[in-house]
Amino acid sequence: MSLSACTSILVGKAASLDGTTMIARNDDTFLPLTPQRFYMHPGWKGKKGQTVASPLNGFTAELPENGYRYNAVPNVDREHLGDYEESGINEKNVAMSATESTYGNERALAHDPLVKDGLDEDLIVNMTLPFIESARHGVEYLGQLIKQYGSPAGNSVLFSDRDNVWYMEIVTGHHWVAQRIPDDAYAVAANQVAIQQVDFDDTDNFAWSEGIREFVEEHHLNTDKEGWNFRHIFGTMNEKDRHYNTPRVWYGHHILNPEVDEEPESAELPFIMRTSHKISVEDIAQILGSHYNETKYDPFGHDGSEHDRLRYRPIGLNRTQNSHVLQVRGNAPAGAEGVMWLCLGYPTFSPYVPFYTNANDTDPSYSSTPLKLDTDVDSAYWMYRTLSTITESHYSKFIQQNRDYLTALYRRFREHVAETDTAASELSGKELTKALTEANYAIVAETKAATKAQINEMLMESINLSQLTFNMDKNL
Repeated sequence: MSLSACTSILVGKAASLDGTTMIARNDDTFLPLTPQRFYMHPGWKGKKGQTVASPLNGFTAELPENGYRYNAVPNVDREHLGDYEESGINEKNVAMSATESTYGNERALAHDPLVKDGLDEDLIVNMTLPFIESARHGVEYLGQLIKQYGSPAGNSVLFSDRDNVWYMEIVTGHHWVAQRIPDDAYAVAANQVAIQQVDFDDTDNFAWSEGIREFVEEHHLNTDKEGWNFRHIFGTMNEKDRHYNTPRVWYGHHILNPEVDEEPESAELPFIMRTSHKISVEDIAQILGSHYNETKYDPFGHDGSEHDRLRYRPIGLNRTQNSHVLQVRGNAPAGAEGVMWLCLGYPTFSPYVPFYTNANDTDPSYSSTPLKLDTDVDSAYWMYRTLSTITESHYSKFIQQNRDYLTALYRRFREHVAETDTAASELSGKELTKALTEANYAIVAETKAATKAQINEMLMESINLSQLTFNMDKNL
């Protein structure tokens, strides 16, 4: 089974609160603990002969001799589990999040099977993000890599720059389609082929693998009498989809378009959606941390039956290793456009901390994650997982306290970004990079202090919640 089982959200610039593009995803694994770290990868020039290699499927490739600086969130145990750099923004302000595991159907895979030693999720960011100059270029560049090396899994990839957002679905060994998200729209995807009708005359908003139309016609793959619906041709719709995948898309729509009447198990949930209000980072954080809140499907709820509460796979999970919102701000000061909002705990209970990506260093609590919890080591990953575990352990007692903590932090994050933008408008070059690096360090220190105080307070309260208590008459 694919290592990841994620949920993705894409937002066009006219659909966002502040006119910025946003791509976001929960990086979910099938293991409760796969520690990750966050670091800034330096750019390089004239380095010939650099290679990458996967310990998972034996894939190897040589990198171009020039590459842009970018940030990434790889596994700590790269030697055994692979890199999985997952997400970042490069110095050209191109954002990439990879991948959303996606499953092609047996009809298509019979004629273009997956390539066992091809380019998979564990190296797809390393092979792409340092070398692209726009979101559309990212689609085209990765498309050429898939043509050259093939794909060993179904992988969907998110790209954005200051003006454009693209979603690319690789569904067989060599075939893929990508769609540009309209400026006034958003999209939610959850481990199922999402793109619907493809307009081959509209090359501004669609891209595809070489020969895909001929492939579909030759092998009689189009199940519709009219149109060319990528989801119908290449996708799946089975019991797993109805309980594991489509309900997450439904709930994302439910939050952003509550007026739309949809069924959580529908195979025809729209890919492109529009809402009457502007979408914020906090809206995305709410969805990525959600668990069917205020519905009968909420595992923490009381409205539904026990069967209902366990019916669907929620969006926020204990095995979400990182969750992120990659924001490219066309209206920000030059050099401060890229902000990565990064959450390393359960996205339900932990904050999305804003990091300016025009930086050359990361606080060691993020960049040096130990493989196991060690209370003597200062680690953001383990701190936020500790916070999340304590909060969930006494959910009804701590959830309001947790919400108050997150609300206060998001107010502070907004203030921090505004202050940093103001300072950035007076700087450029190395001075700006230095100032943004220092700003990242500063917000980490503030958030760390607030989080440790929250953990200490909840641990103190937990003592009084113990079941190992007994009250006797004081006169005995």
